[in-house]
Amino acid sequence: MMVPDPIVLTLADEAATIQLGEDLALALKPGDCLALSGDLGAGKSTLARAFLRAMADDRDLEVPSPTFTLVQSYELRIPVAHFDLYRLGDPSELEELGFDEALADGICLVEWPELADAALPGNRIRLQLVHDGEGRRAEIAGPEAALERIGRSLTIRRFLTENGHGADRRRYLTGDASLRAYETLMRSDGTQFVLMDWPRHPEGPPVLDGKPYPKVAHLAEEVLPFVAIARYLQDCGLRAPGVLAADYENGLLVLEHLGEAGVLDERGQPIAERYQAAVECLAHLHGAPVVREIPVTAEHLHTVPDFDPVAMKIETRLILDWYLPWKRGGRSATDLERQRYSEIWDGLIDRLRSSERHLLLRDYHSPNLIWRQADQDLSRVGLIDFQDAMIGPTAYDVASLVQDARVTIPPALGEDLLNRYLTLRHAQQTGFDEDAFRTAFAIMSAQRNCKLAGLWVRLKQRDGKPGYLKHMPRTMTYLATALAHPALAPLREWMAEAGIDFSES
Repeated sequence: MMVPDPIVLTLADEAATIQLGEDLALALKPGDCLALSGDLGAGKSTLARAFLRAMADDRDLEVPSPTFTLVQSYELRIPVAHFDLYRLGDPSELEELGFDEALADGICLVEWPELADAALPGNRIRLQLVHDGEGRRAEIAGPEAALERIGRSLTIRRFLTENGHGADRRRYLTGDASLRAYETLMRSDGTQFVLMDWPRHPEGPPVLDGKPYPKVAHLAEEVLPFVAIARYLQDCGLRAPGVLAADYENGLLVLEHLGEAGVLDERGQPIAERYQAAVECLAHLHGAPVVREIPVTAEHLHTVPDFDPVAMKIETRLILDWYLPWKRGGRSATDLERQRYSEIWDGLIDRLRSSERHLLLRDYHSPNLIWRQADQDLSRVGLIDFQDAMIGPTAYDVASLVQDARVTIPPALGEDLLNRYLTLRHAQQTGFDEDAFRTAFAIMSAQRNCKLAGLWVRLKQRDGKPGYLKHMPRTMTYLATALAHPALAPLREWMAEAGIDFSES
């Protein structure tokens, strides 16, 4: 196996050393051991303090030297154990200090690693700091995967520097369930921005007609669609973040920070006024002209894909592939059950052919709605996470909001939101077909919640993220509500025959 070349950096001063520590805090993950060695006074302790303060998002965090205690533990976003082995009597003492347990749960930051060389993991990340004229030189060696993560973080720093954000303080914001990651950028005056980090990833295994899931479901795989949809929403008079800098090749964007207030109260309950404003934004969007082709750069024209029957059906399969075996103790759907389920969805989707269509944003619900109290009218609701937008039934996003996947919407509020939307659409459009919309709403609600029921299980079983299962009871309640519509009778009967008991979810 080839050993990857080390990363070599020139650090002009102490500020550059601190910045490297902060950049490393965004690259390391549980199971990483960072071994710090080098000249006396070359900045090992400075880098360690910067790393810990960035991980804690606390510039004033006390970081005592572990010279006498040998280890200092920090319960942070990722737990970190800071070891100083200068006074270690024997490498075997590492076991007594709980090194293996600390590495299993988080990150180990080790100063004077040479005093326990044989006892440290062979796949550790080695960072050596040496004096270099008036500055320092850093050499980072280690496993290829770790160096790729560190290299990515340094690429982000170069991108920021080239676009006037080189001195911004970077802090982890979120990674959620997707392949994208986000950081908060803060200038010295307190102004904040958002970094979107979305590198291209290799294609996954084929799931249908030789295509991987993202291509079948028309999921965005790069930053260009986000920029295009943001531009379209702004042109419609809605509040999407401005794109301040972009590196399309590396998948990096600096975005306007729309704020931190959401549409939920401190108890996590929906605030009616804010949901009402959000449904008004949807009605406004659905009254605007539909645009399918949006210029992004001189070389790229984004074509908004259709939410076509293939994409709809592959999402509904998630309840078959993941939820059903989970509820049945591992027993999968039979071929006959699959065939009947597929035929039912063919019929339901066929009923949508004449339904009203417009841009649908895919996840129009609480995590992606920012409340901007100081703004007026439609600008009070900031919109994010719309890169997967497609052209499809307008009822989809209304169902996404009225049946919020992340928070329980009381039936009275849900009915009020739906009625408010319908009132606005009637005012916009003479002859608006409310009955057809309500049918499409029920079908889209069922489609979305069949997808989510399977997604929550997949996130637990495949991706090791069990926390999403807390949304399952709500999802199944929403699905039961949708199934009460007469158009959904065949699916309701199939669910009963499959043994899906909504009261137990």
